[in-house]
Amino acid sequence: MRVLTIPVTPFMQNARFITCEVTGKSAVIDPGGDPDKLLSVIAEHSLKVDAILLTHGHLDHVGAADILRDKLNVKIIGPHKDELFWFDALPMQAQMFGFPPKETFLPDNWLEPGDTVLVGEIRLEVLFCPGHTPGHIVFYEKSAKIAFVGDVLFKGGIGRTDFPKGNSAQLQESIKHTLFSLPDETLVLSGHGENTSIGHEKRTNPFMSGQYG
Repeated sequence: MRVLTIPVTPFMQNARFITCEVTGKSAVIDPGGDPDKLLSVIAEHSLKVDAILLTHGHLDHVGAADILRDKLNVKIIGPHKDELFWFDALPMQAQMFGFPPKETFLPDNWLEPGDTVLVGEIRLEVLFCPGHTPGHIVFYEKSAKIAFVGDVLFKGGIGRTDFPKGNSAQLQESIKHTLFSLPDETLVLSGHGENTSIGHEKRTNPFMSGQYG
């Protein structure tokens, strides 16, 4: 699996292109904005984008999803249906985050815990990690030990919970029982900022000190 990271919008959100090296099929995870920039990357690298995958419904992670869906004629897959609140609130989010006006759209398919998403021969397991938002999911590739965690966990930090429907205790439980159950060497690809690993965050994350075992 090849991973290409393209930071987008002033929020520097990490849009990720993943490509199966066997089949050449690709997907984009959390295209948060700057659709022209992302389309240029697709053309430059001759990517065969097969799907758009979303971890949660915050605008800085989904802002270009509907535009790419129309341009590429692919489906938007995920997140969990409990994110419907945030998709319905896209116009409000645009005002709240200082984005240009945005109309409501919906994914083509919601995902459930335990689902598997295939991108060529890449198998992404769907992990349910609510707290930052009520229906936040994580995509985990077991063989490569890579987790695309959206805004659940960061290097030295965790997701905000001060937005509507955020829940700090629930977020910590998601990290403790779901993410921290993954192998320590698992590479954590967050929605913003640097990469990290599960083991590093277990040892050093100040927000989760003493929260695992």
